[in-house]
Amino acid sequence: MNTENLQNQAAGSLPSSVDVVVVGAGIVGLAHAALAADRGQSVLVIDRDHRAVGASIRNFGHCCITAQTGDLYELAITGRKHWLDFSERAGFWATESGAVVVARTATELRVLHELAEHREPGQVVLLSAAETSARLGRAAAAEGPDATTSPVVVGGAWLRDDLRVDPRTTVASLADWLDSRPDTSVRWNASALGFGAGTERTALVRTSRGEVEADHVFVCVGHDVDLLFPELAAGHKIERCSLQMAAAAGPEGLDLQPAVLTATSMLRYGAFVEMPSAAELLAEVRAQDPALVDIGANVMFTQRPDGTLLLGDSHAYQKTADPFLAESTTALLLDRIQGVLGVESLDITERWQGIYASSEVGPLLVAGVAPGVTAVSVTAGIGMTVSFGLAARNVSTLL
Repeated sequence: MNTENLQNQAAGSLPSSVDVVVVGAGIVGLAHAALAADRGQSVLVIDRDHRAVGASIRNFGHCCITAQTGDLYELAITGRKHWLDFSERAGFWATESGAVVVARTATELRVLHELAEHREPGQVVLLSAAETSARLGRAAAAEGPDATTSPVVVGGAWLRDDLRVDPRTTVASLADWLDSRPDTSVRWNASALGFGAGTERTALVRTSRGEVEADHVFVCVGHDVDLLFPELAAGHKIERCSLQMAAAAGPEGLDLQPAVLTATSMLRYGAFVEMPSAAELLAEVRAQDPALVDIGANVMFTQRPDGTLLLGDSHAYQKTADPFLAESTTALLLDRIQGVLGVESLDITERWQGIYASSEVGPLLVAGVAPGVTAVSVTAGIGMTVSFGLAARNVSTLL
C-alpha cells in the first residue's frame, strides 16, 4: 500500500485503492480475505455493522464435514485444514472433537451403518449404546428396558472429521487478527452502496465512507444479496431461512466435546439422505414425531467452552423472515434435547433467531455481477462448514 493508504487506515478511514475488497465480515467474507492475504494481496474488508451480528455468530459453531456429499464434501474437506491453520494463527478456539449421531431406533442405526460402509475406514465409527451414552454424559441407569426418564439410546456413530469452534468469538477474533496484519484492514460501519468501473483498478466500490478501487471485489453478504443484486437473487430464488435457537446452562459436570446430532439431523444432511434407508427413516419420524417435521426441526446441540449449551433448531422459509418466535417451538426442541441428554430439565438463558440464505436452485451462489465483482453466498445452512473451502476455490480461480 502507498503512504496515503496507510495514513487513511491509521485514521480509521478507507484506503482509496487495494488489490481486493471484501464486502461482508461474516465467516465467508473473512475466509476470502484471509486466503487472499495469504497470496500476498492487499485486502480491505468492510461491513455495515459495528461488529459481526449475523449468521456467523448465531449458529452451533459446528463444521459438519462428514455429513456433506459431492462438491460440498470436497469444499468441506478442503476448508478443514484452513480452519485449523487459522485457528492457530489467529488464536481462536477450535477442536477436532468430531460429532456424535445418536440412534434411538433400529432404522436410525441402520442409516448409520450404511454411511459407515460408504466411507473410508475410521471416518464414521459405529458406537454401542453404552459408548454413545458415555459420550453424551448420560447415566448408565437411564438406559435399558426400565428407562423411564427418556427414550433408550440403541447406538450411534462418531463422525471423525467434524470440527467445532465457538460461534460467539470466532469471527471477532479472526477479524481482529486480519486487521492487525500490515496489508489487511477490516473497517466496520461502512456500507457498500454500489459498484462500477475503476480508473486505475478494474472495479470501484462506492461506500458510505467513500470510494475504493480494487482489482477484485468479493461481495459476501449472505441472505442480503437481494438488497444489492435483486435480479441475481431472484434468479437464484434466494429466501431467508429463519431458525429458533436457545442457550441453556450446562448441567453440572457435563463436558460435551463433540457436536450432537439426531434422527432429524440425518434428514437434513446429504450424506445421510443418500443412504438406502433414509426414506424409511423419514417415514418413521413423520409417524412417530410429526411435530418435529412440522417445524423443520434439526434437533442438535453443542457446548461452548464456557459450558453453555447451544440448542436448536427449527427452519422456516420466507422472502422476509417473520421476527416473532413461537414459544411452543422452543419448548418442543427443548423437550427433545432433554430426552437425548437424559435430563429432566435445562435452564434456558437466551433465545434468538438465526437467519441464513436458502435456495431451491442450489447451495452455492458464485456469480460475476460486474467486471472484477463477484457475489458469493452460501445458500444453505452450511456456511461455517464450507466457508474456507469455497474461499480457497474462488481466490485460486479469480485472483
